[in-house]
Amino acid sequence: RESEQESGITLGDLNMVETLQEFWEKKKRQGAALKNGSLVVYECVPSANAPYVCYVTLPGGSCFGSFQHCSTKAEARRVAARVALVNSVFNEQPCRTITVEFIRKSVQEAIGSGNKSDDPGTSIAAYQYMLEANKGKTMLEFQELMTVFQLLHWNGSLKVLRERKCSRQEVILYYSQCPLDDCMRSQMALDWISKEKKTPGIVLLELQASLQELERAREAGRELRFPKEKKEILTLALSQIETGSTSTEWSTCDPKWLGLCTNLANSKH
Repeated sequence: RESEQESGITLGDLNMVETLQEFWEKKKRQGAALKNGSLVVYECVPSANAPYVCYVTLPGGSCFGSFQHCSTKAEARRVAARVALVNSVFNEQPCRTITVEFIRKSVQEAIGSGNKSDDPGTSIAAYQYMLEANKGKTMLEFQELMTVFQLLHWNGSLKVLRERKCSRQEVILYYSQCPLDDCMRSQMALDWISKEKKTPGIVLLELQASLQELERAREAGRELRFPKEKKEILTLALSQIETGSTSTEWSTCDPKWLGLCTNLANSKH
């Protein structure tokens, strides 16, 4: 969680919710590439008693949450807005813009995992290509696309796409135009339902791990989109498994959601 001193603003008397919305509306007017518009979206976790938890998703796709004990839903909403506002303002710093130097440092950090950045089949190579294709944007504006690829790597779809000989450029171009919406979540849930048939219990175990990851990140004031989306997808998959509705009939989405490669689209039928 970035400090108020680092962000350069004083938050004492600000109306957090209104100020956050005005911040992103101003960015939209200034020409920021926000394909989802400038609306800030709040989601309060259903609970009959305190502490209450609220998540806020920004127009660029980043998600933050209330991190302290909140005795009311309104307080949780304000705290979530405060965290998001501080990060939004900090995001305006030059160091948060995707530049050649930023890409170089980011790739060097990623290489610590042991992969090779010059191998076109690695996740790091795809990450580097995505950054290069989004030069000039800030990291918060880039967040949704990055989350999509984190999810595709997590559920095994990127591996399938490589096996189907889809080019990295083709995959990134396709998903750059796809919103992270209920359609994509339902298709990823179907993938996890298939995994459950091969390894019974894997969805529940993965969900428990994702819930713990989300809780730790929220309490630390970190960006939450990836762990939150994992939780949503796994919860959906588990609900379908428990009700016995594990066919594609409950999904109204295009079954060719990985249809950028014709042979891959045909394999999904």
